[in-house]
Amino acid sequence: MKKTVFTGAASAIITPFDKDGKVDYKAFADLVEWQIKEGIDAIVVCGTTGEASTLSDEEHRECISFMVKQVAGRVPVIAGTGSNCTEYAVDMTKFACEAGADAVLCVTPYYNKATQKGLIKMYTEIADASTVPVILYNVPSRTGVNIEPETYAALAEHPNIVGIKEANGNIGKIVETFALCKDKLDIYSGNDDQIVPIMALGGKGVISVLSNPMPKETSELCKLAASGDIKGAAELQYKYLPFIKALFSEVNPIPVKAAMAHMGYGENVLRSPLCPMEEKNEAKLVSEMQKLGLI
Repeated sequence: MKKTVFTGAASAIITPFDKDGKVDYKAFADLVEWQIKEGIDAIVVCGTTGEASTLSDEEHRECISFMVKQVAGRVPVIAGTGSNCTEYAVDMTKFACEAGADAVLCVTPYYNKATQKGLIKMYTEIADASTVPVILYNVPSRTGVNIEPETYAALAEHPNIVGIKEANGNIGKIVETFALCKDKLDIYSGNDDQIVPIMALGGKGVISVLSNPMPKETSELCKLAASGDIKGAAELQYKYLPFIKALFSEVNPIPVKAAMAHMGYGENVLRSPLCPMEEKNEAKLVSEMQKLGLI
């Protein structure tokens, strides 16, 4: 049996920037402390929501090191180390291991893509180089490549590959993955609107955007689902759905960056080519936040 990195909700945390577009470590620290106080179960740093693709190599490494030191072992820290270059992903994974991350999250290669054979080769090389558990990240809507259930089954044989952040949106394929991999891979929802369905199938939780502004509530939803109270968890899933839709009304992390700025965690500043929300979409976002008492 492989070790489970976390159960419940992990925040795919934003990277706060100041007005000059530099990483705002004061806002970052405040956000982390609030997340832990609110009961978040784990933190993912330098993921999609953290705008890792526009961080410099130096910033990427600094953010991972910062997060490990700030969290100080209170919850697991999962470092985003994936790339469309296997060599770079291996190097960043080694760095994250040395920095003290508890696990790494590795996205499928984007733009250059890969065959299923190529995915197996890439992830095997990363896992061979890692001294901590590796979680695969499948998000074909962004990368243009999908990990098939049979590929998961092959990768599940590697002792260091322990889990999946699954954001393919295809429940049928997710069921097939559960059937093939059983207890060899932990599956986490990569979509906030599918937390309950995936946990009802046996998923361990979610790697979440929603938990940036709602860490306590997202963790509680997962706890209900894990305890077998699917009806209670579903009621929360329904309740939060309008806000989840608002958080994905534009490309992630545009809306959640705006949401966190409204809550006082950094400026509403994104790295180009991302830009702040359209006014009408932000107005809807703010309205949903007010309904939930977030602002």
